[in-house]
Amino acid sequence: MQCGSNGHYYRLCKGDIMKLYIVGFGPGNYDSMTMEACSVIERCGLVVGYTTYTDILEKYFPHKEFYSTPMKKETDRVKYALERASKGTETALICSGDSGVYGMAGLALELSADYPNAEITIVPGITAALSGGAVLGAPLTHDFAVISLSDLLTPWEKIKKRLECAAAADFVICIYNPSSKKRSDYLRKACDIMLKFKSCETICGYVKNIGRNGQKSGILTLLQLRDFHADMFTTVFVGNSDTKVINNKMVTPRGYKNV
Repeated sequence: MQCGSNGHYYRLCKGDIMKLYIVGFGPGNYDSMTMEACSVIERCGLVVGYTTYTDILEKYFPHKEFYSTPMKKETDRVKYALERASKGTETALICSGDSGVYGMAGLALELSADYPNAEITIVPGITAALSGGAVLGAPLTHDFAVISLSDLLTPWEKIKKRLECAAAADFVICIYNPSSKKRSDYLRKACDIMLKFKSCETICGYVKNIGRNGQKSGILTLLQLRDFHADMFTTVFVGNSDTKVINNKMVTPRGYKNV
């Protein structure tokens, strides 16, 4: 039996479709959440997520039931959300940024074959490349690549190859997960790779804790970035050969004439 919003109980029947929403809630501040994300979370009876992210949303939705798991428990988290949804609880599985950019949307869809009664809806959000880019100026106005330096799920050799290809092609490169306690030298290693193809004076930028308490940002060169201390909550931007600083803003020209 399941309790409906009107307080009445009803019986779930075989074949009934129940909702699981994979919700990207943006950088973390309430104002950057989409109206759809807010509406979905308000509507759902259960909110599931990584502990750091549920801690952020609990202050905005204190009346909600929350369930969280730590890092490296993503599969357990997603299975729990699918199980609760398939049993009749309208559930929001939350991700910072966008749910489909290094988020849980892909994993949820991979696992959904075992939960045919759970209908999945993806709710997009503002990913760090966009929210961080807005803090710095307009670094992504031309072609860009987004690369994570985390090697928990991707071998370092593959990450290295992607950095080489993006740098050789003169893409602006947005780097997620640039460093951690166990990967304290990964940003330096990435810069050394990019310096083979990019000038040491290439304009770069960083934003820490986007949209959260303690937000910090700055603009520096690729050579300076090599010695910069970043963490998992830092997003790094490496410009292309045309990226410049205008009025203390990082700008990558699109190429409009007579500008």
